[in-house]
Amino acid sequence: MTQVGVWEVDRVADEPVDSDSELLARIAHGDRIALELLYARVRLSVFQYLMHLTSDPRNAEELLQDTLVAVWKNAHAFAGKSSVRAWIFGIARQRAFKRLRRREPVYLTLEVADAESSGEMEPETALLASANRAELARALDQLSTGQREVLLLTFVHQLSYKEIAEVMNVPIGTIKSRLNGAKRSLRQLLYVEEEAGDEH
Repeated sequence: MTQVGVWEVDRVADEPVDSDSELLARIAHGDRIALELLYARVRLSVFQYLMHLTSDPRNAEELLQDTLVAVWKNAHAFAGKSSVRAWIFGIARQRAFKRLRRREPVYLTLEVADAESSGEMEPETALLASANRAELARALDQLSTGQREVLLLTFVHQLSYKEIAEVMNVPIGTIKSRLNGAKRSLRQLLYVEEEAGDEH
């Protein structure tokens, strides 16, 4: 088994900039430098995603290493049906849910910005953007795990509908429906928060 441990990111900083798919092709041919470059590119976002799934830094770090080992072993199997980034997120998600006996809450604590906004915010998106972090955290805690996760992948990691469908292994229509439902639910919860605040 190939051990993926301490990464020599500084050593590869001057390497030519390849696309993710080019790096993955190099990895499929056993190029460890390409793996280090791809790791440097995705490590923070994948770690944050795993932190939202596990709420445990140690677990998230171990799962990140497991994910990169899987990328190293399975790069040759990448079919190009989605982005490399979505493929890696999908691996991370599978590893997390395999390890956890039950699905733990997914927390969304970063500011939101609609990845596919046309410049005009929908009412729900505008409300999300204007809510303070404490209100948002309380409201998100009341959503289902699936709704929190689709919000996280959309607004924090800014994946497209197609990419999220690949990560979660469901049709694009399901993603759109789940996202719309999640935003509607958040809107209602945030209105309740707002009204409760006005009473004090």
